[in-house]
Amino acid sequence: MTASAGRAAPGRGPAEGLDAGAARSRILIVDDQYANVRVLEATLDRAGYADLVSTTDPLDAERLFDATAPDLVLLDLHMPQLDGIALLRRLRARTPAGAFLPIVVLTADATRQARAQALEAGASDFLTKPFDPAEVLLRIRNLLGTRRLHQALARQNELLEARVRARTRELEQTQLEILDRLAAAAEFRDDATGQHTRRVGALAARLARALGMPETFVTLIERTAPLHDVGKIAVPDEILLKPGPLTPAEMAVVQSHATIGARLLGGGRFPLMRMAETIAWTHHERWDGQGYPRGLAGAATPLAGRIVAVADAYDAMTSPRPYQPARSPEEARQILAAGAGTQWDPAVVAAFLREEPRDDLTDSQGTGHA
Repeated sequence: MTASAGRAAPGRGPAEGLDAGAARSRILIVDDQYANVRVLEATLDRAGYADLVSTTDPLDAERLFDATAPDLVLLDLHMPQLDGIALLRRLRARTPAGAFLPIVVLTADATRQARAQALEAGASDFLTKPFDPAEVLLRIRNLLGTRRLHQALARQNELLEARVRARTRELEQTQLEILDRLAAAAEFRDDATGQHTRRVGALAARLARALGMPETFVTLIERTAPLHDVGKIAVPDEILLKPGPLTPAEMAVVQSHATIGARLLGGGRFPLMRMAETIAWTHHERWDGQGYPRGLAGAATPLAGRIVAVADAYDAMTSPRPYQPARSPEEARQILAAGAGTQWDPAVVAAFLREEPRDDLTDSQGTGHA
């Protein structure tokens, strides 16, 4: 006999003590002896189990296992062509990770070695033939009850994880909105269009990707680069918007925006805030160590700061300022190329020159001192 779907007799409900959930449980029986299969089917049928699948061919058991997704397996131990231990290991390998699927071994072999082998291979229980029907039904009911508890717990965990993911997304969106508004508040005084920060973020992301950085880094820098000048909130308008050259004292005030920005964003626990702090503090450092505020040289400046330094410089040069007209993209490219290895990281500049920045990155107007 191969597979058969046994069902309870018409009109028969679950036996006393068997709840509806257990009655709907699907049970797979694998035994090469037809008589044994019929006895098990009759026993389970009388108890109210309505969804039974059975086979006398152990080679067909894996197909049935995959096709029916049983809640419990009753498995003979000694069978021709494929013994129960080997089949048990195969079924366990097909069981979803973390799932509790009871497999009960029923065998006439009552030796300690057989029991040990079965349990080692993944059997949930071990019963010897001839079996006591009452004991078999109690073991099955207990194992199916444990399975349902595991399934209920898994569903509850999935629900909780979904809620956590939704809450995390909500918090991330809230955080991003706050950062966007903070960047806009700083830029509003310095850029009438408010587009400079977005252009810098977009270009920084393209440069990071061109440098082979992972997408997590690319996403972070796109979101945090717009905050590079947030410290300008503390720079007085008469200095920030001054149309002429700045005095040394005024320049020092403007340059303080890097330190102020880092303090505003400092102390964050999350990668987003940590990168934003890093960029605010380091995007005016130079490759030759002549930048500010700390005079870092070469790779001592974090890569995020070196990338934003190029993106910010390009956008500043190609946007009109009170103290200088906008340069053409080609002229800005030439300036960046000439400053590679002195003002800017040569690898970042090389990536920029390969990227051929699109016109949509420089299609808005800007004002103020960098």
